[in-house]
Parts: sequence; structure tokens; C-alpha cells
Amino acid sequence: MTGPSDGTTISHLPEEILANVLAAVSDTRTRNSLSLVCRSFLRLERKTRTSITLRGNARDLHLRPTSFFHVTHLDLSFLSPWGHALFCNSSTTASADPRQLALSLRDAFPRVTSLSVYVRNPTTLHLLLLSPWLDLRHVKLIRWHQRPPGLPPGSDFAALFSHCRSLTSLDLSSFYHWPEDLPPVLATNPAAATSLRRLNLLTTSFTEGFKSHEIESITSCCPNLEHLLIACTFDPRYLGSVGDETLLAIPSNCPKLSLLHLVDTSSFLNRRDVEGFAGEDARVSRATLVGLFSGLPHLEELVLDVCNNVRESSFALEVLCSKCPKLRVLKLGQFHSICLAIGSQLDGVALCQGLQSLSVKNCGDLDDMGLIEIARGCSKLVRFELEGCKLVTEKGLRTMTCLLRKTLIDIKVSCCVNLDTAACLRALEPIRNRIERLHVDCVWNELKESDNLGHGFLKFDLNVMGEMCSSDVNGTKFVDYFGDMECEDTSKKKRQRCKYELEVDDCFAQSNVGYWDRLMYLSLWIGVGDLLTPLPVAGLEDCPNLEEIQIKVEGDCRGRPKPTESEFGLGILACYPQLSKMRLDFGDTRGYALTAPSGQMDLSLWERFFLNGIGSLSLNELDYWPPQDEDVNQRSLSLPAAGLLQECYTLRKLFIHGTAHEHFMNFFLTIPNLRDVQLREDYYPAPENDMSTEMRVGSCSRFEDALNRRQIYD
Repeated sequence: MTGPSDGTTISHLPEEILANVLAAVSDTRTRNSLSLVCRSFLRLERKTRTSITLRGNARDLHLRPTSFFHVTHLDLSFLSPWGHALFCNSSTTASADPRQLALSLRDAFPRVTSLSVYVRNPTTLHLLLLSPWLDLRHVKLIRWHQRPPGLPPGSDFAALFSHCRSLTSLDLSSFYHWPEDLPPVLATNPAAATSLRRLNLLTTSFTEGFKSHEIESITSCCPNLEHLLIACTFDPRYLGSVGDETLLAIPSNCPKLSLLHLVDTSSFLNRRDVEGFAGEDARVSRATLVGLFSGLPHLEELVLDVCNNVRESSFALEVLCSKCPKLRVLKLGQFHSICLAIGSQLDGVALCQGLQSLSVKNCGDLDDMGLIEIARGCSKLVRFELEGCKLVTEKGLRTMTCLLRKTLIDIKVSCCVNLDTAACLRALEPIRNRIERLHVDCVWNELKESDNLGHGFLKFDLNVMGEMCSSDVNGTKFVDYFGDMECEDTSKKKRQRCKYELEVDDCFAQSNVGYWDRLMYLSLWIGVGDLLTPLPVAGLEDCPNLEEIQIKVEGDCRGRPKPTESEFGLGILACYPQLSKMRLDFGDTRGYALTAPSGQMDLSLWERFFLNGIGSLSLNELDYWPPQDEDVNQRSLSLPAAGLLQECYTLRKLFIHGTAHEHFMNFFLTIPNLRDVQLREDYYPAPENDMSTEMRVGSCSRFEDALNRRQIYD
């Protein structure tokens, strides 16, 4: 290739090479910029774009783009007004024929293999599939509104299975329906059911989930499933709870499964008052677990979030390790005795040496030595989650991070009574310059700025532990833990102990070197009434590459006194120079949306307290969940919140997961580069007939027209 002096540019490259270059670009804005370079770039960009999400108002569907013939993934779930039926008369032009619009949409994107769409009622799918895509393989249905009354069972899925007999993947995780809707449709469409390879039924709006006989029916109708995610209940007090028979039926009906998620619906509530042992035992025996694991040899990812006690699971987990050699991801909820940590012999989950991701939730007897044994055995862990384990302390977590310092980059610690924020961050010091994703709970325990958080911690002396025949530390017996109990050679045992001691000592010696250099994502939980301001003092003061933060505030504002401080503390996040994305979730914060009792604050005043200081952040994207009043099912943006969000002058995208009055939305028109704004009621139950102006189609259209009329400078 000749040099630039000869006038040669990148556009002179062969089209095949340029197409490969453009295909490797995934960022939408970058692709849009490339398409403006010249006509050849425009043609190649359209040719190599395989995914598109349609935005804008559904009334303008007749203005759909017509140059993306190679798109294979089409997302129609974010059209405005969000949550309305796609082809209803109120959301389209008066002269438009819904059937013609549906057919023209099919012609504009002829190669679609993956479709996401908000289905308010069955008419949407019926119209959209009048002339179905021949190669359609994956469908994701979305609906947060209640199921339309009077529909016969299975009406939501009838058109889908009758028109798409080669469907291989169906995602209903965000689609509200009745559990009894699906099994009859699968039974009456055996060809479509047999072709299914992936089925996601983790619908978060369920209260009881699928019953045992429904799970057995679904798995028998879909024998070729490779991925199955399903919400159910394991509580033996409920009729249709999942027990031994259902668990044994799954591998018998679907032996090809490589991914299996069985999640109790009570886990969707994210209860924080459950630590360790639950009140009831699940009807899951050791023999059943052995049979389940033995029947799924191709398993690569397993989630069993039972929310009821599964005791003495160590032996069953050893069978899992031997029968499922491809297992890489494992999550266990309410499993006990997962790792006995007796002597130096690895047992239980510690034998799963190929694991790359492990999540342990509400394990009542997991202690520091169990955690260390897991680190010794699962030496390839990249991601680790620890939730509701009350016996784990800072010493155990710190030793574990030392042993996994070469691989661990994603960690979550939550609801552990002995691990407040400062203790957790101290325990993570050995790998803080490697962690890329982190979740911690903001539990300050009267943390002060004068506290010295970098020193003074304890660690296990592994040599002393090895030399002890038997001693009691924190109630746990250590019997020659890091030695080989079967070996009579004392020098060999000492060398083994010395190896672990050198590794951990070296890790501890280097723990104060460096900062959170690679941390790009931070997730925080904080209770109502607590402040965010101690966060830097706790140990997160220097995160130079932090790009995204998620903050979830949870609790009941009712009955709480007025905060003594004027603001929650969002302003302290300005110390993170690269922070550009924020998910600010007050969806589980409850209070009075209307008039509050005398002496208490309503939600508008709480929102002012929470959002003070947000204008000092240089955010590009913001997802905001307003607090709620459960009594009136209202999550609405208040006047103080709208005024404070208006101060985020760098925003380009703003998504409010709730409602807002039209004149409050008009505040956002003063944000110079704001391009994308939407109200999304993606919570259950989404309001059906809200009479406030923001819910009306005309109000949304007027705001979007005003937003689109503005000149965007970049």
C-alpha cells in the first residue's frame, strides 16, 4: 500500500477488508459517524449492521428506515409511548392501516432472526406475524402491564407458536403472564416445542411461579432444551412446590441441558432479613441432588436458589464436580455444609476446580476456613459473590482474595453481618488494583474520617495453623489444615505450609500498593436514612477509571425523622473523573406520594434530599427509578426531582422508570445535548389507566416533538 503522500486513504482499501473493519465496530454512535464519511462507507455500514433498536414514536412507523436489509436482531420494545400496543389506533396515524404497517415493517427488515417486542395484547403479535420472518429463531416478549382480562389461556402465545415452528429461543423473563398459559400451548404445538433450545421463564412478576406439574409438562414437551431458566417455589407449605419428583424429571425429560436456573420466587423480593438458615427445609434430598447432577453431564451453568434449607449438601456437590466436568458457573442459595473444611482434604464445592464464577447465598455454616478451602480448590475463579453468610469475617475474605489474586476481578459482598463497608474494602486490598466490577453494601457502623482503615487488620498465620494439632479459632477447629494428614514426612508438610505462607505473606506485603486502577463498575446498596458521604473515607477514594455506578436505596421513609443533613451525598461522586453512567434506583424506597402526616416528609422532599448535588456530576446516561407509594401504586417524578435532574447539563440519555407530569418533562428541554428521553413503567403492576397528563399519547408526542426540534451541537 502506498503512503499518504500519494493520496491513498483508508477508503482505497478493498471492500472486503473495509467490511471486516466496520463489522468489528459495535458502538452505535461510532457506526453512525462512519456512515457519514462517504457513500461507500454508508453502504458498507448498512451492510454490516446486524442489530438495530427502533426508537421514536410508534405513530411514525411509516417513516421507518429502509436501508438496513442485513439486520438480524430487531428490537421494537422501546418505541414511544412506552408500553402501548404497537399497532393500536391511538399510537399510529389516523389514516394508517395496522396490517399494512406490520407488513411494511417485515419488508424493511427481511432477515430478522431475533425479535424483541412489547406485547400489550395478543393483537400485536398477530399483526406482526401476518407474514412471519422465515428465519426467526429468537423472540423476547415484554409486558409489565397486567394480563388483559377475559383472555382464554394461552392466547398470548398462540400466534407465536402457530407461525414460528422453527423457534429455538423464547425469553419471557420480562413478560407478565399466568404460569398456566404456557404448558397447553406447548402441548398443542409439538413441532414448535420440540424445536426450542432455550427457554427463559424467570418472570420477576410471579408470586408463586410454575408449579411442579407445570414444570414437568414443559420439560416433557421440550425434550431438546439446552437452556432452561424457570421461576418456581420450593416452600413445602405450598401446593405444587418443587420437590424430589420434579427435580428428577428435569434430567429425564431434558438430558441435553447445559444451563439450568431454578429460582424460588421469594428471591425476587431481595429480602435482607434472611441470614443463614431459613424456617423451612426444602423437599430436596441428597439422593435427588445426586440424581439431578448425574443426569446432566453437559451442564456448564447451574443456579439453584432454593430459599429453603438444603442441608448436608457437601457430598452432592462432590458428585456435581465429578459428573459435570464442564461446569463453569454455579450459584447456590440456602445450601448448607457446602464445604466442611475438615483437615487439609478438599471437599464439597471446593472440588469444582473448573469454576470461573461462584455465588454463595445464605449459607448458614460457611465460615472463614470454608472460604479459604474454596479459594484453594476453585483457583480459577474470576467472579465471586457472597451474600447472607454471617460467619464469614474480614480475615477469611482477605485470605481468600490473596489466594485468588491472579484471577479474581468481579466480586460482590452483601448482607454479611461481619463485613461492613470498611471491613470489606480492607479485605479486598490485596486485589484492589485488579478488580473491574464490585458490589458492596454501604454499612458504615459510625465510620469517621479519622479512622485508619489501611492498617491494623489481622490475618491467618498459616504456619502456626499447620503446626497446631488441633486448636479453636473463632469456634472453628483447625486440624493440621494446610498439611497433608496422610503424609508422615514432616519436611514435606512444612514445605506445603511454607508455600501457602509465602504466597499469602507476599500478597499482604503488596496490599497497600496501587489504587482501584481497573475498577470500571461499582454497585452500592444503602438503607434509607444513611448517607453516601463516607464512601471515599471507607476506602474508595481513588478510582481513576470508574465509568459506571449503580446505587440502590431501600427502606421505608414513613415514620423516619427529617434528615439532619441537607443532601444524600451524590456530590462526592465527582471525585471519580471518568464517571459517565449512573443507575439510581429508589424503586424500593417507600413513602407518602401525596400528603404526609404532620411532622413527616412526603416523597417530593425525600427526592430533593436524595438528588441534591447530582448536577455536579458529568453524566452522559442516567437511569432513574423514583420512590414509590405502595398504597396508590404510584412512582412519579416530583417537581424538586425534575428541577435537580435538569441541572445535569451533560446528559445525552435519560430514562425515568416511572411517571412524570408533562410540564415536569419540559424542564429537560434545557439540557443542551439531551437526545434520548423516555418514561418506562417497567415494574409490576404498571398503571393501566393513569389520568395524569404524562401517560397520554398526545402528551408524550408533544414532548418528543419539542425534543427533536432542538439542534444538537455534537
